[in-house]
Order: sequence, then structure tokens, then C-alpha cells
Amino acid sequence: MEAAALYANSPIRTQARYLAWRSVVRTARQPIMIVPTLVFPLFLLAINASGLSAATEIPGFPTDSYLTFALAFPFIQGSIFATNTAGTNLAEDIQNGFFNRLQLTPMRGSSLLAGQLAGVLMVAIVQAITYLLVGLAAGAHFEAGIWGVPVLFALSFAISAGFGAFGLFVGLRSGSGEAVQGLFPLMFVLLFLSSASLPRDLIQQDWFQTAATINPVSYVIEAVRSLFVTGWDGEALALGFIVAISFFVVSMIAASFAMRGRLERT
Repeated sequence: MEAAALYANSPIRTQARYLAWRSVVRTARQPIMIVPTLVFPLFLLAINASGLSAATEIPGFPTDSYLTFALAFPFIQGSIFATNTAGTNLAEDIQNGFFNRLQLTPMRGSSLLAGQLAGVLMVAIVQAITYLLVGLAAGAHFEAGIWGVPVLFALSFAISAGFGAFGLFVGLRSGSGEAVQGLFPLMFVLLFLSSASLPRDLIQQDWFQTAATINPVSYVIEAVRSLFVTGWDGEALALGFIVAISFFVVSMIAASFAMRGRLERT
């Protein structure tokens, strides 16, 4: 009883640390959670960079290297995988009874949510390093210079956290890994209906330009892209961080309510 009371009074960060370590180890032991998130985005990057290179000849295109322009694509695509990673792992915990057993402990819901995100954020760090190194090795430019690297990593981190938190919400709400994985096609639709392939001002189809303008994914892509193409674009970076952080906050609030509902039902 004394140990339980002591654990109940432990700070949230201490509880989250144990769950975070579990999440990191669990993710690291599942190559299927890491390898596709690295290989698939780079595969599509190679296809896009070779197949759409003629787009650099369009008047007003911001760079003469389509590889540089398209390098933002894998950063966002890799972040989308965070939805699957976080949501599927949590859904598995619900299905195998771990979540129910955890309710018998003094663990707080906020600690569980924070801990579950740790594995996702570990993958986000690996992704960001890999995409940047591969892109530079392939000949892409990084106009922001050395001081832009931590900004790029922070932005990638925030985007992955937002998608990961959304995955937690869906995992808690559905309790099904299949339901979480079913979101993947929808996420790809949002990605392709953005400014991933062309700058918004060069999109000729009015409906496509409108869709890309109201699509929040466009703004995180443009923030990442600005570091490669422009260097330091304060407006693009500010919008990117605002969208990413807002998405994270809203998703975490939704996940917290879903957690409360899940606890009431079990």
C-alpha cells in the first residue's frame, strides 16, 4: 500500500518516463514500424524528383532543382506514418488487456498519452536525420544553412507529434488497429491535395488551388520547404509551426476526452 501511495504521488513526468521507455523499446523492436517510414517516402521522392523535374522550367518556379523542392514531401509523409504507429500501438494495448491492467495502477491518463508518443517521436528523429542526409547526398540544396537544421528538426518533431496525437485519439476512440490503419488513405488524399507537387500560385486548376489553400497540410509542407528553397521565410515558418502545434493541442485534447470515455466504458 505504501508503494502504491508513493507511486500515486509521483510526478507525471516520472510516470511518463517509464511508459516512454516502454514505447521506445517496443517501437525499436518492430522494424515494420520504422523501415517502411524511411524507405517508402524516399522511394516516392525519387519517382517525383525524376518524373516532375520539368516543372522547374515553369516561369516563377522557386528553384532549379525539383529534388530540393520535393524534399519536404518525405518529411510530411513520414510524419503521417506517426498516426499509424501511435494509434496502432495503443489499440493493441487495449485489445490485449494491457490498458485494463494499467487502470488498476495509479497511472494518470496524461502520463499514458505522453508515454505513448515517445516511440513516435523517436522515429521522427530518425526520419528527419535520414531524409536530410539522403537529400543532401543526392544533390539537394539547404539554403537555411547549419542553423536551419535544428529548426527543421523542431518542425518535423512538431508535425509528427500532431499526427501521433491524432493517432492516439483514433486508437482510443475505436480500440481497433484496423480502424487506425484505415485512416492512411485519407491522410494521403490530404497530402496529394496540397501544395506538395507545385507552389500554390502555379496551380492552374481553380478547384485544386482552392483545396490546397484551405488544406492545412500545405502550410506545414511549405514551412519545411522554405528551409531548403528560400532559407529563412518567417511567414512560412510561423504558419507551419502554428498549424503543427495547433493540430497537436487539438488532437491531445480530443485524445484526453477519448481516454476519459474509454476509462468509463471499461
